[in-house]
Amino acid sequence: MHLYTTWRQDAEVVATSTSASGTGAPGSRTAYEAIRQEIVEGGYKPGERLVEQRLAEAHGLSRTPVREALKWLEAEGLVRIEPHRGAVVRPMTLNDVRDIYELRAELEGYAARRAAARIDPETLAQIAAAVDAFDLAIAAAARGDLDGIRAVNAANRRIHDAVVFAAAHERLAQLLHRTVDMPLVFEAFRRFDREELQRSNEFHRLIHHALTAGDGPRAEALMREHIAQGRDVLVDAVQDAGPDAAARFGLVS
Repeated sequence: MHLYTTWRQDAEVVATSTSASGTGAPGSRTAYEAIRQEIVEGGYKPGERLVEQRLAEAHGLSRTPVREALKWLEAEGLVRIEPHRGAVVRPMTLNDVRDIYELRAELEGYAARRAAARIDPETLAQIAAAVDAFDLAIAAAARGDLDGIRAVNAANRRIHDAVVFAAAHERLAQLLHRTVDMPLVFEAFRRFDREELQRSNEFHRLIHHALTAGDGPRAEALMREHIAQGRDVLVDAVQDAGPDAAARFGLVS
């Protein structure tokens, strides 16, 4: 197994570990993955309550694994548990979107610069394969096909995670795990047209070239510009859609 694959699995375990042994109630992992996917894909909107009993019934589970899954999601930053209200999908404003993307640009730009001096041929090959997978999914994603958007999102995650892995900086990886807001990334891909998807993957290709050449400053600059593209698509879409747009985009005022 490639070290990157092991690192990705370890990163997932960090978000879902509630004890020294990392074990949980039967069904907790199933509940976590199902609820997380709904949040990432916009099925549950920011600020929406996540009622344990309803979730348990929806997934054919008892409340115990659902409660544990919600705690994992809170640790991951996707859910907030509020007194007298319970679990809610973390609310987000337009300013939050700007702030998250600004921080992502700083952290992932730095990761790309470090990675250029450390990346190995196997990780470069992983990135190249993910770039190809992204290309193959563009047509379906541009039509609004959910499976196509999922495929683009998965390929994008593989690319960005591989860069962070290659940076070989554990604290940076932990910061990015909590900073990269997966619902925002998925929503950006939902809003991208074919040209924007192609431009996004062209950035991936150029970043791959810079990493291959060991050109840290160029890799950093490209990563920053690439992340700014996703920010601009979301912010412009909300601003162009009128005064009631925030709710339609899953944001709070």
